Amino acid sequence: MRKNPEERRREIAEAAAKLISERGSNAVSIRDVADEVGMSHSGLLHYIGDKNGLIRMVIDDVYAGGGTVDDFLRSGLPGSDPEGPLFPAYLRFLVRHNAQRRSMVRLFSVLSVESLSVSHPLHEDFERRFDDIWQDYLPFPWRIPPQVGDWGTVMRPRVRLCMETMDGIQLRWLRDSPIDLYDEWLQFESIMFPSPLWDGYK
Repeated sequence: MRKNPEERRREIAEAAAKLISERGSNAVSIRDVADEVGMSHSGLLHYIGDKNGLIRMVIDDVYAGGGTVDDFLRSGLPGSDPEGPLFPAYLRFLVRHNAQRRSMVRLFSVLSVESLSVSHPLHEDFERRFDDIWQDYLPFPWRIPPQVGDWGTVMRPRVRLCMETMDGIQLRWLRDSPIDLYDEWLQFESIMFPSPLWDGYK
């Protein structure tokens, strides 16, 4: 049965994500992806345009899905009250989400390193990654200890450190599979959001 364009696009994105996570984008050709999904080279180009379009598709269609603040607020988990969500609780939710998709974390890590090159199609995306994350988080009514201050005024450096540390812990998890990603994160959480200051807010 002939696949509709949405199904075919998803198939291409998932195949490319798999190959790039294993080899890196520089070592994956359009022909490799076409062979993986059983398409002709020209047929694949119809969907992606070029190699840069393929990499963009992988990020937009495969990696970016799930683990959002909105997903957390719909989860019903402790700390997910939409009227006053708890940021440490959201980060634990995000770590659990990532722990279930090892290949996607590997994909992200590979592309993150490759994007250090200014010629990489995702160079600017990774350059502004933290600014984009901060803008995504800023509108939510996070509840933090009054002694810490106002979210929009004081939390930006703390959020940046959390993202940087999460990236680093994930790299260790990818290299050293016996470590538990969630348990490792909890150790950092106790430092970043210490008791008694953050008791009741995490």
